[in-house]
Parts: sequence; C-alpha cells; structure tokens
Amino acid sequence: MAIVRSYGATKEVTGSCHVFEVGGVKIMIDCGMFQGLDEDKNEEAFYFEPASIDYLLVTHAHLDHVGRIPKLVKEGFKGKIYATSATMDLAQIILMDSAKIMNEDFQTRYRKALRKGREKKLSKPLYEPLDVEKTFQMMEWINPEYDKYYNLCEGVSFIYRNAGHILGSAFIELSYMEKSDSHTIVFSGDIGNDNGLVMPNLNKCDKTQSLYVETTYGDRDHQPIDATIKEFKDVIVKTLNSHGNVLIPSFAVERTQELLCILRDMYESGELPKCKVFLDSPMATKATAVYRTYVDELTNKCQKNVQQDGTVFNFESLIYTETPEASKGINDVQSRAIIIAGAGMCNGGRITHHFKHRIWDKRNAVVFVGFQAEGTLGREIVDGAKWINILGEDIIVKSSIHTINGFSAHADRDGIMEWISSMKDLKKVFFVHGELESQKSFKAMVKKELNLDGHIVAFKEKIVLD
Repeated sequence: MAIVRSYGATKEVTGSCHVFEVGGVKIMIDCGMFQGLDEDKNEEAFYFEPASIDYLLVTHAHLDHVGRIPKLVKEGFKGKIYATSATMDLAQIILMDSAKIMNEDFQTRYRKALRKGREKKLSKPLYEPLDVEKTFQMMEWINPEYDKYYNLCEGVSFIYRNAGHILGSAFIELSYMEKSDSHTIVFSGDIGNDNGLVMPNLNKCDKTQSLYVETTYGDRDHQPIDATIKEFKDVIVKTLNSHGNVLIPSFAVERTQELLCILRDMYESGELPKCKVFLDSPMATKATAVYRTYVDELTNKCQKNVQQDGTVFNFESLIYTETPEASKGINDVQSRAIIIAGAGMCNGGRITHHFKHRIWDKRNAVVFVGFQAEGTLGREIVDGAKWINILGEDIIVKSSIHTINGFSAHADRDGIMEWISSMKDLKKVFFVHGELESQKSFKAMVKKELNLDGHIVAFKEKIVLD
C-alpha cells in the first residue's frame, strides 16, 4: 500500500513537506519553512520521527522547500539527501543566510526581553549556522542529473525533470511496485513560467497515475511577458527621469537574475537612463555567482552574454554592495538609483532599511515583482497600507506602489493546465502549494477540462494511493 502524508503547503503556499511511504520505506519530498501567517508552525515539533525518514528528495532551493532541512537533521534524520548539484549549491547559500537572520533576530529580541525580565520565555532559533554546516558536511548528498533514472531502493526508482522554475529546480517522477504492478507518482515542486529570460522552459511529463501539483496561481493567468517587461521598463524610466529612486524587493534566486538580465538589455540598448543600479543583497550576489557556474543550464540568451563579455548579468551601472557599510552608503545617493534588495516579501533584510529611508518620498517608486504571502510586510503594502511599521517606527507610505505579476517563476493557471493535460494515464490529482480559493478555482477547472475529480490536500492528511 502506497501512502502520502503532507506536513506543509496544504491550503497555503509555504512549508512544503510530503512523505511518500511504500513497502516500509519513507521518502520525504522537500522540507520547507513556513512563512507569513504560518511562521509559528516552524517552532512546532515535526509530526513524525525524523529518524524514521529514509530519504529526502529536494525539488529546488527556495526556502519554503528547504528551510527546515537543518532542523530535520538536528532532530535525528540520518538518511541520504538527493538534489541537483545547482540546488545543493544554492541551498547552502540560502540556509546559511536563513540561520544568520534567525540568530540576529533572536539576539535583538533577547536584548529587549532581558530588559523586561522575559528572556526565559523566548524560543530559540530553529537552527544555528553550525547546524547548516553539519547538514552539508556530515550528511550524504547525492546529485542526480536531469532525465536519468536512479534506483532509490528495492522496488522504487526516480527521475528528475527540469521544472524551469529556478536554477536546479525539478519535478520528480517516482516509480514503485505495488502488488506486482508498476505505478508512478509525480511531485511537481514548483513548475516554471515559460518566459524565456533566464531559465529554459518546463519539461513535459509524459505519464503518471498520480500527481501532487502546485497551485500558487491556480486561479489566474499572468500577463504576457512582453507586456510585463514593458510595464517594468516604463516605471523605471519614468521614475528615474523624474529624479526619483526605484526600490525593488526581490527574491535572491531567479527573480533577481531576471531583473538583472532586463536591466542589462536596457543598458546595452540605451533605454536605461543614467543611474546607479545597486544589488544590495549578499545572498543574491552569491546566488548570481552560482548561476554563472551553471550557465549551460540557462537560456541561450544568457549563454550569449557570457560569450560576449564573460559575464551573464553584469553591466557598467551595476554595483554589488556586500558589506553593511556599502549598503548604508546607498543612503547618500539622493536620486536616480535602482535598489534591488531582499527579502522578497519584505519580512526582514536590507529592503526594510531602504523603505525606512525612502518610502515616505513621493518621488520614489516601489516595484513588487513577486508573490507576497499573507502576513508579510510586502502584502501589507500591496494591499494599500498607508502606514507601515519598520523597526518600531511608523512610516507613511507616499511612494508609488507597483505590482508586476508577469515575472512570476511559477506557471499560471493555463500553464499548469497545459502541463497536466499532456500526462497520459492520469487518474488522481492532488492540489498543494496554493491558497484555498486558488485551489478551489483550479479544482473546478480540472473537472471541467479533464473530467478529473481532484482533491485539495489537508494538513497531516493521509492519502492512500492504490
């Protein structure tokens, strides 16, 4: 009997964690961090014994898919970890950054609690930087290549297919024997939006009987990429020509690289007004270097850039600010600056400091280019907040706010449907990684288009596949 239990990304978009069990073997797909309104779930004990998990298969390196791996290891997981080489490299950067942020936040909260005599009530960080080091140095990591079959254990094999979401991302086809019959289940991870900027298009999945599929944008389509790029360029040019500054909260992996690709094109074509472009994110800077290492996995356009000058994204106006001092120095630039900084959902990071210094100025523009989860500062601003609180200070929002959704690294409603429609033998569809209303909408669409009764997965739900 094959069983799947889900411990995250159920009726929500973060915390991906699914355990597939067959023949007494337990295989975990992702172990991600909860974000936004569900952050407190990270503090809870796992609803399973970490030592009971035999294998961990990672779809990609975003924090909501890898963020609790050090916690898993810390609490007893001893199995093998499978991830593409690029995913492993990016995950190491992302998890170390996560550990540092959590520990810095804890130290700040501890000092405040100490003054109030409440330090004993504080919960400690999920893990320390040392735990991240142990996760990569002491655990066995195996790097599968795309489109190659691997035997995981007796009766179970798998193949990683390029998901086109971020560098190294994959959807996973698991094949297993049950009652002398061969079965396949696919875990989508996050599947990509075929925009042709940095990542190649999502691979097709030829056939499967069961599918766990993300539904982040299951209720809507993105605007065409050409229109998205035009909208982005228009905001940039208008704001800079008015001697304003552009603030862009951006995810360190994929979104930042897409923006740099567009800005490089604008610079080379003469569309970009004279300005300074700051990549103010040490993590994004490190991730960008990883993209250069795996340039063969990027689009032809990116590969041509390397052939031209040896770099994928660099241009004369681009400045990398890695140190805190360099970041603070941006405050001295009064106008015509483009500032790309994390965190992507504004729940911490250097972008909050730039908001503090600039979001009250009506000359400036804030451009959101990624999904903003409920409960985050980014979502507050997108939803029209007139005031925001940063580091204990209330600040008025006077800058123009722009949400440009077409950059999403996630497939939209039609993209997900097109991907599913090509699968032969599909009998069971399970919806994960999406807010409930999005999942309800997509479930109805699957019923209408494919005549399949999909199922919206609940937290800790046990699903018997056969």
